[in-house]
Amino acid sequence: MARSRQPKQAAPHGEAAPERSGAASYLTLRAGEVASAEFVDRKSRFIAQLTHVESEDEASEFIAAVRARHYDARHNVPAWILADGRERQSDDGEPQRTSGMPTLECLRGAGLMNVCCVVTRYFGGTLLGPGGLVRAYTTATQRAIEAAREAGLVVEKTLVVGVEVGVPYAMFDRVRDLAERSGAHVASCDYAADVTLSLVFRAGEETPFVDAMRELMAGRDVCLVGEPEFSEF
Repeated sequence: MARSRQPKQAAPHGEAAPERSGAASYLTLRAGEVASAEFVDRKSRFIAQLTHVESEDEASEFIAAVRARHYDARHNVPAWILADGRERQSDDGEPQRTSGMPTLECLRGAGLMNVCCVVTRYFGGTLLGPGGLVRAYTTATQRAIEAAREAGLVVEKTLVVGVEVGVPYAMFDRVRDLAERSGAHVASCDYAADVTLSLVFRAGEETPFVDAMRELMAGRDVCLVGEPEFSEF
C-alpha cells in the first residue's frame, strides 16, 4: 500500500455546501492525495487508487489519468460518490455488478463522499467467477481505504459559517472570549484602526454569537456572516 501526491492546484477556503445534502459533516480524503493498495488473487493483480474529487469533471479526469497510466490492464473499474448525492460506477467490461458496484459499496460503507476510486485489474489467466470478482474488487478497495486511514488522509468536513467582526481594541479580549465560549475557532485577527476577527462556527452556532454582539454593541450590526461551506473544523 502506498500514497502519492497529485500536482498542486489552487484550492478554495472550503467546499460550497451541496444543494441536496442534509448532512452536517462527512468523511473524505485530503485534497491532492492518492491512497493506493494492491491485492493478488490467482495471479490477477488488483490495484485500487483512491482520491478526493469535488465534481464529476474531476472524477472523470482522475479516471482518465489512471486509464492512461495503466493502458495495458484488462480493466480499470471506476466508482465515485459526491456529497450532493450523485454517484456513478462502471464494470468496465467485467461481468455486470461484479466490480463497479462492490467498489461503490465500499465507499458508501466507509462513509466517504467527494471521492473517486479506480481499481485496475491485470488479468492473471484464471477466471475468478462472479463471487471471486466481487471479493477481489471489495478487498482491493477496502485496502485502499485502510491505507488512506493509516496515512492520515481521511478527514472530516463539517458545514461551517465564517463570521467577521470588527471591534475597538478595548473590546478585543471580551469579544474573543465570547466567540470562543460560543464555539468559534478564531481563524485570524487583523489589527488596523479597529481589530477584525475572522471566526469560524459550526453552521447554526453563529446565530447566538451574532445576537450577543448586537446586544453588546447597543443594536449595531458589526458581524459579517458568510455562506455555509464544508471545511475541516
